[in-house]
Amino acid sequence: MTVRRGIPPLLIGLTLVLSACSQDETPKVQIGTAKYGPVSEVVEAPATVGARATATLRSPAAGTVARLYVHDGDSVDKGEILARISSPQAEDQLEQARKAERQASRPVRMGGGVAAPSIRLAGLSTTSSLDRKVAQGFARARAAAKKIKDPQVRTQLLAAIDSARTQHRAQRAALNQITQGLTRSVNQVLSQVSGQIGAGLGGLASSMSSLQAASRSQAKTAVRLASSTVKGLVVKAPFGGVVTLGGASGGGAPGLGSLIGQLPAGLAGQAGAAAGSSGNAGAATSGGTIATGVPVAAGDAIATVTDVSKLTLSADVDETDVLLVTPGVKAEVELDAVTGAAYGAKVTGVGVTPKEGTTGGVSYPVRLALGKGAYDDGGGAPVPKPGMSAVVRLTVRESPDAVAVPASSIVTSGKETVLWVVRADGSAERRVVKLGAQGDDVVEVARGLTAGERIVVRGADTVRPGQKLT
Repeated sequence: MTVRRGIPPLLIGLTLVLSACSQDETPKVQIGTAKYGPVSEVVEAPATVGARATATLRSPAAGTVARLYVHDGDSVDKGEILARISSPQAEDQLEQARKAERQASRPVRMGGGVAAPSIRLAGLSTTSSLDRKVAQGFARARAAAKKIKDPQVRTQLLAAIDSARTQHRAQRAALNQITQGLTRSVNQVLSQVSGQIGAGLGGLASSMSSLQAASRSQAKTAVRLASSTVKGLVVKAPFGGVVTLGGASGGGAPGLGSLIGQLPAGLAGQAGAAAGSSGNAGAATSGGTIATGVPVAAGDAIATVTDVSKLTLSADVDETDVLLVTPGVKAEVELDAVTGAAYGAKVTGVGVTPKEGTTGGVSYPVRLALGKGAYDDGGGAPVPKPGMSAVVRLTVRESPDAVAVPASSIVTSGKETVLWVVRADGSAERRVVKLGAQGDDVVEVARGLTAGERIVVRGADTVRPGQKLT
C-alpha cells in the first residue's frame, strides 16, 4: 500500500474554539488560519537494488571445463578469458559442416546441348542394287526382242519395252517425291520435339542451379553456427565487472529443454542429441558449482559477470500514483541492510508493463539511479550490493510557497473538494477548492482560498452552512 508523507503544518497557526460544549467537554470544532508554506507530496514504494548490467555466460555445447582462469569475486575487464571448454563434439560438427559446404560448392555438370535428330527415308534413287537389277532386266528384254526376225513384231515389242521403262521411271520419280515430302514432314516434327526437350533440359538445369544455391546457403549457415559454437567454447567477459562462477545467485540456470527450444530449427536436433549424449552432465552445475574437469551440458551456466560501477533501483509504484512519477523526480532511499542511513536517487524511467501485486492491486516498474548515502551524523554510508531491499520515497510534487492547510480541513463531497471558511460574523461558509500537492499532514490549496482566511481544521464533517463557529 502506498504511503504519502508531507511537511508537518509548522507554519499554520491554530486557534481552538469550543462549540456547544461545557468546560469539561472535548472541543468538536477547531479553527485555524491558512498561511503560506512549503508542501511536498511523497509517494512511497518498495524497491530492489540492481546492477548496471548482469550477464550469465553459458556453455554453447556439451563438453568438459578444461580450465578456469578466475575465482568467485574476481574483478575482470571486458574481453578477459574466464574459462575454456573442451568439446570434441562441437569440433566434429564444425568439420562436418565444412565438408558439407565444400560438397555444396561443387558445380552441377549436365550434358552438352541436345542436337536435333533427323531421319532420311530411302527412295528408289538411293537403292542402287534395285536400279541395277531393273536396268539389267530391260536390257535383256531388248536384247531378246532384237533377235526376233519379224520386223513388225520386233518393232512393236521394242516399243512396248521402252514404254514400260518410261512408265517405271515416272513411277520411281513420283515415289521419290513422296518419300522426300514424308522425310521433310517427319524431320519438322522431330525438330519441334527436340526444341521442347531442350527447353525442358534448360528448366531442369535452372532448377538444379537453384537447389544448389539453396544448399550452399544452408551449408554456409551451418558453418557459421558451428564456428560460433566452437568460438564460444572460450568464455570471455562481455564487459568489466565482478565474477560469480556458475549461475547468478538466486536466479538458477534455465532448464536445458527450454534452451533447446530457443535454438534454430536446424540445431534443435543436434542440441537434443548433445543433451542425450551428455547424460547427467548438467547435474554437476545445477547448483552453480563450476570447476576444472567438471562435465557441462549445452546451456549450463559457466559464470556470471555483474557490472557494479553504477547501481540502480527498481521500484514498484502503485497504479494510483504512477502517473505522478516522471523522469527526473528525486527520491530518498532507505535500505533494510543499512539502518540509519539515507541515499539519494533520481528517476530515470517509468515502465508501461503492469504487474499484479500480492494484494490484488496493479503496480508499474520505476527505474532510478542510486546515489551515495550518508548516516544521520553525516558519515558516509557503505555501497549497497545488488539484490538488497529498499524503500523509496519519491517527491512527486513540491510547492515551496503554497497556500497550505491541514489535510484534516479537507472534506470530499462527491466530485467536489470542500473546506469550511469562517466568515467575519463567525458563520460557516462552504467553499469548493482545488488542491495541488498533497502531503500526509498538509495540502496545497491551488485555487479557491487565500492566505490569511480562517478555516475549520478539525471536525469539518460536522459543520453546516451558516453555523455559528465563533
